[in-house]
Amino acid sequence: MLILVGIGSNRGDSIGIVLESIERLRGFANGQFRTSSLWRTSPVDCPPDSGSFVNAVVAFEPRDGLDPEALLAALKELEREYGRAATPVRNAPRELDLDLLAYGDETRMTPQFVLPHPRATERRFVMAPAAEIVADLRWPGSDATVAELLGRIDDDETVERLPSASTSPA
Repeated sequence: MLILVGIGSNRGDSIGIVLESIERLRGFANGQFRTSSLWRTSPVDCPPDSGSFVNAVVAFEPRDGLDPEALLAALKELEREYGRAATPVRNAPRELDLDLLAYGDETRMTPQFVLPHPRATERRFVMAPAAEIVADLRWPGSDATVAELLGRIDDDETVERLPSASTSPA
């Protein structure tokens, strides 16, 4: 079972925050842990004057006993550690944003969250880094691969791989 987590930051030392959070996420993995490069991306559905994001995606097998609800709670706690607070402004700038994109073929539709992430396949800033590490993965609930879904996105998002600060897929 493969878990995908999207990582983003557009406040503070975004590159450093994303790299640190990637290392923290390794603690949830059992075995192989894949990391995309870092990507500079335009803000999507954010307040005016929001800065660019640094985004990445990680993929890993979960450690024993880790279910989607426990992982989501841990991701939210990690966001709080980096200073993310509740705000009435949707998609306001934030130090760290962690999204549970997919948890194997698990599905959820609760007030707390939806699996797979309901907007991930519409967002180039998610699918470009994901395609870098799991291009052939069939998206849960779809007959399409991550690479195929990326190819279907028709938008004006700007996504640019950051070569100097990139992590190496492991």
